[in-house]
Amino acid sequence: MAMASHNFPPDDSPPGGTSRRGLLGAFVAAPIAAPIIASPWRDALAPLHQEHSDEPTTLERTKEGRSLSRCRYHSAERSFMLVAAGFFSNPRFIRDTLHQAGAIAKLALCGYLLDVGFSDAWLAAHLRQDITKALAYANATGFAHDCPEMARLAVVLTPYWKWGYHPMHDNPPVSGGGFKPNQIQSLLRALLDRVHDATGHPYPKGARGQRQEGRS
Repeated sequence: MAMASHNFPPDDSPPGGTSRRGLLGAFVAAPIAAPIIASPWRDALAPLHQEHSDEPTTLERTKEGRSLSRCRYHSAERSFMLVAAGFFSNPRFIRDTLHQAGAIAKLALCGYLLDVGFSDAWLAAHLRQDITKALAYANATGFAHDCPEMARLAVVLTPYWKWGYHPMHDNPPVSGGGFKPNQIQSLLRALLDRVHDATGHPYPKGARGQRQEGRS
């Protein structure tokens, strides 16, 4: 029996079991460039808008947003390759590890949020380098990445610019919230895998091998 089409872009086939795709199917029957009149996540977003004094936004999926979403996700995957290759594995330089982790998490989460219909301008104005907020907005819109350790890492990373600042003396030494480089790598790999599964974006060249390493 032929399956009904939801008019996803060519690389946007809904991955199995993704609740977000089920919700999207309810309002993507119109062409993707058409405005979304009612978002299924409006009620879920309202408390976050109020908590953070953020300007409310109407989610609108567009081809341009989809393309930018894929670009951000691929940038996150390519940045992660450096982590997986061991460039940030020395516990003595945990600041560098955390700064890189913050940048990767921001790219990955924005990749998801752009795909679900947030505008790039809204994300730039309201998320900045707040990984905790980015994760909260993602989960409020069906990301379903309810990982306690990732939530704890997001708090440590926020705002991640602070880890790029190197004081002349670390006294006492920076603990990084108790996270070790291998733990950070594992949590980032799981986050990237979730973005891949939720958006349906293909892995960039070389990322599949990195995924296997991150899960070993």
